[in-house]
Amino acid sequence: QYRVGQLYTISKHSHQESEKGEGVEVVKNEPHEDPVHGPGQFTEKRVHLSSKLPSWARAVTPRIFYITEKAWNYYPYTITADSHSLQCSFLPKFSIYIETKYEDNCGDSENIFHSDKILGDHEVSFLDIAFDEIPERYYRSLEDPRFFSSAKTGRGPLREGWRQHTKPIMCSYKLVSVKFEVWGLQTRVEQFVHKVIRDILLIGHRQAFAWVDEWCDMSLEEVRAFETQMQVATNQKLGSQHP
Repeated sequence: QYRVGQLYTISKHSHQESEKGEGVEVVKNEPHEDPVHGPGQFTEKRVHLSSKLPSWARAVTPRIFYITEKAWNYYPYTITADSHSLQCSFLPKFSIYIETKYEDNCGDSENIFHSDKILGDHEVSFLDIAFDEIPERYYRSLEDPRFFSSAKTGRGPLREGWRQHTKPIMCSYKLVSVKFEVWGLQTRVEQFVHKVIRDILLIGHRQAFAWVDEWCDMSLEEVRAFETQMQVATNQKLGSQHP
């Protein structure tokens, strides 16, 4: 069920956030077979960010700026980028790697990633979709899990301690590595990107919860059709020539 909700939410959110020349442009979205993980889906997107950057970042980036995101989704395991995939359009020394695993628990699995990507210092963060703060400009009362109640599923609102007593529940575990090898800006940029990713994850999962009545009756085939429909509409909104 989470898989359907995830696909629906990403498609709808991307369409809502895309303006002329800004937002998420879908370049490829096609089936992919992996010898280890089996059948999955490959996507390539261009995330156009120029107007969404802070002033200090806009000062050192060109007017037209985007990040190329490549993702391999073998649910319940996904990889967004590899060491050379999620890169910006003009800085080859900038990269992001995100590895994801989904488990049916409240986030109490330890050492879920047995990866050589975990090197040196790293930080473990727990995200609470109901009670962690999000940027004020993204707040919508109708998407607040503390107040939302699903007419179809009876889920919500979420109260303090919801992770310990809510059923059904699942957790999205993410291993995020950011590299920006430019002297003088490395720490600032890497910290900024981690903050942006955290906000995206919180907002996206809040929306998935609040939009559950829109997607809970969908099959995987139906949500894939919706994804294709939104992809075409979003690319048209962006003025893209990709099919």
